[in-house]
Amino acid sequence: MANLAMSPGNDVQVLEVHECWALLRSSSLGRVGVATGDGGVDIFPVNIVVDHGTLVFRTATGTKLDLIDAASRVCVEADHTDPETGIAWSVVAQGPADVVSARSDLWDAFGLEVDPWQVGRKPFFVRVTPTSLTGRRFQMRDRGSASSIGRLLLSE
Repeated sequence: MANLAMSPGNDVQVLEVHECWALLRSSSLGRVGVATGDGGVDIFPVNIVVDHGTLVFRTATGTKLDLIDAASRVCVEADHTDPETGIAWSVVAQGPADVVSARSDLWDAFGLEVDPWQVGRKPFFVRVTPTSLTGRRFQMRDRGSASSIGRLLLSE
């Protein structure tokens, strides 16, 4: 991990693309955001795996799959906090999503061992090919100081 220079004016580190990929490889849980037809966005938790510059997750039939089929782009976000160091990170990947359908691609996808947490059949694999990948790392605020600030503001 890069050394964070945390000063009051420089408390967020913008991550390089290779750092974003490394963090995504260390994470198995993310969220996929998909535009709805009415101008809104739905967000779904998914188990993700990195595969040759793409992100893959499994899903069942339903709202998520229907929205992905209709969308030209999706957003996948993963993050992590380390309570021991107080360091947090967040990575956002944006790009097209395709339901894996070719037989050879399906065999490859089954070998990725992306295991959903939720019980039930998840027969569809979705592959997101990021065209944009951004990430941030930062020092989390001490919860005690945040509570103190809140109490101070409320008492005024």
